[in-house]
Amino acid sequence: MTVATLPAPRTPAPPRAAGLALGFAACAAVALAAALRAPLATTVLGLIAFGVLHNVLELRYVAGRFAHILTGRLLWTALALVTAIVFCRVLGMRIPEIVLCYGVLAAGVWHAVPRGWLVPAGLGLAGAAAVSLTWPAYHFVVLAHLHNVVPLFFLWEWSRRLAGRERALFRAAQLGWVLLVPALLLAGVFDPLLADGSAAVVAFAGSPESIAAPVSPPGLTAGLRFLAVFAFLQAMHYVVWLGFLPRFAPDAAAAFEQRVPWLAGWRPWALGAAAALVLGGLFLVDYGQGRTLYQALAGYHAYLEFPVLLALLFARPRPA
Repeated sequence: MTVATLPAPRTPAPPRAAGLALGFAACAAVALAAALRAPLATTVLGLIAFGVLHNVLELRYVAGRFAHILTGRLLWTALALVTAIVFCRVLGMRIPEIVLCYGVLAAGVWHAVPRGWLVPAGLGLAGAAAVSLTWPAYHFVVLAHLHNVVPLFFLWEWSRRLAGRERALFRAAQLGWVLLVPALLLAGVFDPLLADGSAAVVAFAGSPESIAAPVSPPGLTAGLRFLAVFAFLQAMHYVVWLGFLPRFAPDAAAAFEQRVPWLAGWRPWALGAAAALVLGGLFLVDYGQGRTLYQALAGYHAYLEFPVLLALLFARPRPA
C-alpha cells in the first residue's frame, strides 16, 4: 500500500507498537465475539450508541490532520456535492447519489492525481461509474463495507511516526483485523459460531434479512456472513475513531481547534453526545426513519474522506 509522505506531526512519542497491537487484538476479539453471536444487535445497538459521535470525531480528525487538502476550491466543491448527496439520501434518490458520488471522486482526482495521469484516471473513473450505474445495489453494498475499511488508510498514515519494526508490527495488526478476519468470516471458518442473535432488537429494528440487505450482495444466501463482517468492521471502526485516534493523534484535534475554535475541547464530544440522544430517540420510535436520517447526515463524513484518500494514495505533497 502506498500513502502520501505527509510531514510527520509533532506529537509525544507513541507507546510501543507491541502494546498497540495487543490492544487492537483484544478489541478485535471482543468485536468478533459480538459479531458472531449477535450480528444484528451489534450492528443496530452500535449504530445507535456510537454512530453520531464517531461522525463528529471522524470529521474533526480529517478536517484537522488534512486541513491542507480540504481547503479552498476543493473543500467548497466537495461540500456542495456532498450536501446534494444528503438530500438524495433523504429523498431515496439512489441513481443521482451515485452520479454525485463520482462527482466527488472526480474532484478528488483532479486535485490529487498528477496531470500526466489524469486521462487514465478519468477513464478508470468513468468505467467504475458505468459499473455502479449498471448494478446500483452492488454499488451501495461496496460503499457500506468500504467505509468501514477506510480507517486502515488513516492508521497506515499515522504509523509513519513509528520506526522500523515497530511500524511493521503495527501495520500487520491493522491488516489482520481489516482484511484477514473478514476473509475468514466470508470463507465460513466461523460458521459453527455464527448466530443471528436478533431477539433483543428485532421488535423495533426489523428482521435480520432487512438489516443485512444493505450490506449483502443481492441474491446471495450467505447474507448472515456479510452482516457479521459488517458488524465486526463497524465495531472496530468505532474503536479507531472513538478510542485510538482521539488518544494517540491529539495533533489532529489541535489543528482542527485552530481552524474551528468554537468546537474546541469538550464541545465536539458534547455535540456528538447530544445529537446521539436526539437521534437515538428517533431510532427507538421508528428505526427505519432514524436510520434514513442518520445515513443522510453521515454522507458528510463518508464522502469528504474521498479526496483525502486520493491525496494519500497519490502522494499529494503539502503546499509550502
